[in-house]
Amino acid sequence: MSRPAIELAGILRLHGPAYRQAHALPVHQHQLMRAIENCRTAALGGHVEECGQCQHTRISYNSCRNRHCPKCQGKERAQWLDQRKRELLPVEYFHIVFTLPTQAVAIAYQNKAVVYDILFRAASETLLTIARDPKHLGAGIGFFAILHTWGQNLHHHPHVHCVVSGGGLSADYDRFVHCRSGFFLPVRVLSRLFRRLFLEALQKAFDQHKLRFFSELEPLSQAQCFAAYLKPLQDCEWVVYAKPPFGGPEAVLAYLSRYTHRVAIGNQRLQSMENGEVTFQWKDYRHHNRTRTMRLAVDEFIRRFLLHALPPGFQRIRHYGFLANAHRRHKLALCQKLLAADPTGLLPTISALAVEFLSYARPEQDSASRCPACRAGVMMRIQVLPRQPRLDSS
Repeated sequence: MSRPAIELAGILRLHGPAYRQAHALPVHQHQLMRAIENCRTAALGGHVEECGQCQHTRISYNSCRNRHCPKCQGKERAQWLDQRKRELLPVEYFHIVFTLPTQAVAIAYQNKAVVYDILFRAASETLLTIARDPKHLGAGIGFFAILHTWGQNLHHHPHVHCVVSGGGLSADYDRFVHCRSGFFLPVRVLSRLFRRLFLEALQKAFDQHKLRFFSELEPLSQAQCFAAYLKPLQDCEWVVYAKPPFGGPEAVLAYLSRYTHRVAIGNQRLQSMENGEVTFQWKDYRHHNRTRTMRLAVDEFIRRFLLHALPPGFQRIRHYGFLANAHRRHKLALCQKLLAADPTGLLPTISALAVEFLSYARPEQDSASRCPACRAGVMMRIQVLPRQPRLDSS
């Protein structure tokens, strides 16, 4: 795989110190920038490896392992993917996306931890409630939800992607109820319940004084203004949409292999940095996914990237229904039994894309330890390199 011409780490190394000097950043954003700047450099230490056959040596510096770093997601993604592979059932899967209207996004921007959590709870309760309704599916489904906070242009656009089983356990747990082929749940019904649940939870958070408002939203700290602000949201249609269903667990695995553990922008989308501007590619979804080029001043690029720094400790991937952590093992085993599936062989085939990803994402595999010079020997660690002092103390 070719190395990108420019990387996010390089942009932050050159312009991060000045940006931090000019802006009062919260601690977690400051730490995020420093982690990416120091990733795979002497600042984090490392080790020296030597080939046991030709004595070729190389230096490997440690990764920052920050979840926002575009170079540090491969191993974690592969491990998470391997776990999901064992949990997928031989049924059809659906992809449901819950998004917020512009006014709610503005509140989320100033109250990320609170509103992101409400987004998760409202989306999950919506799916579980409608699926349990005998008028629709009448079953307890299982799914996981992934929070993305960005659009392709790096603007703040929080939304939740849900990968949902096309069926679930009956109320008496004695059978697995399948949904109709190619159809899961009515989107309009999902949208309206999601709207109600989200607004109720948002109002409750306001009543409990969990929301804070600044600058142009500061008047919303008054109950009357807050109620007036929410009133239009009660009447407009909220966007909940279902993407084309996955054909089965193989397709789900291929999708997950390239989609989970994403960061706001990967190095592959960066094109250049010159004259104080960063140029990157983005997809214009409003115009048939057309690929376009955007050029931003460096400070604006960094500002947009930092918009998507998650609050400390916030979980951006969550599991629900029969995949919820509290009873996953028991209920998943029951689903497998009812489906007459072999728990050790749920995925007889894996797509070529998923195989390609797994081989790329696991640095501990033979391809990573093979000597790049002679291609025959194995690289062995011969020396540990301590961390080096950081030149920038900002």
